[in-house]
Amino acid sequence: MKFSKMHGIGNDYVYVNGFTETIGDPNSVSKFVSDRRCGIGSDGLIMILPSEVADCRMRMFNADGSEGMMCGNGIRCVGKFAYDNGIVTESELSVETKSGIKYITLEINDGVAVAATVDMGKAILRPADIPVKMDGETCIAQPLMVNGQEYTVTCVSMGNPHCIVFCNDPKDIPLEQIGPHFEHHALFPERINTEFLQVIDETTLNMRVWERGSGETYACGTGACACVVAAVLNGFCKHDTEITVHLLGGDLKITYQSDGTVMMTGPVTHVYDGEIDISGIPSMLCLSE
Repeated sequence: MKFSKMHGIGNDYVYVNGFTETIGDPNSVSKFVSDRRCGIGSDGLIMILPSEVADCRMRMFNADGSEGMMCGNGIRCVGKFAYDNGIVTESELSVETKSGIKYITLEINDGVAVAATVDMGKAILRPADIPVKMDGETCIAQPLMVNGQEYTVTCVSMGNPHCIVFCNDPKDIPLEQIGPHFEHHALFPERINTEFLQVIDETTLNMRVWERGSGETYACGTGACACVVAAVLNGFCKHDTEITVHLLGGDLKITYQSDGTVMMTGPVTHVYDGEIDISGIPSMLCLSE
């Protein structure tokens, strides 16, 4: 299997050109390639495939083999992959995802895509649609007991479900301990991504993220978008204002528009290309799996 290793501010995936490559069991392949000791090492696997409704289609799989709906950092790299490899020839393209069609505008430098702006669509706030097992039209600043401690949470979907917790400093959060308790909480029927968010000022946020199926990652694009939405809904930031979100891997620029649409801008990086034998999966999976 030929692949490319790429990342968006440290959120790294193994990318496979589904126009030329076929993967029979992407769930197992994702678990294998994601392993940082026995595989390539990544937050998951992303396949770029033909589409009948867009320029290409994206399927993304988490490090545990589960299929995700969307990935904000991943879709920016899909745009770069499609342009750099001649799948598209224009700097504007559309990508079909399990969360609908997303539209990307690439920044091109010397014939190579170096950054991308993605129209992430409208934020989903209705609990039943996130999904969150809670009545009402929104879940904003609601109390939630997790592992014996009460938190105040705001829940948003950006194609993926997110639970945002405001805090003084994310680095002080024992994320490896508390993250799984949020992810598998009974309130979230499809599990949840959890962000611990610090408000620096009305245009600057600082976050850490625990992603369902992958654990803590260096960055989460849909999570950064959800954090900006939550910050606006809780009165810390404003609509139609570009907000800088600091993540472990770098910065994203997010705007939550008055019509509910969220725009995300960030860099895209190609690390290397390679080829790997996947004929022995699942026997090649680490014993720890």
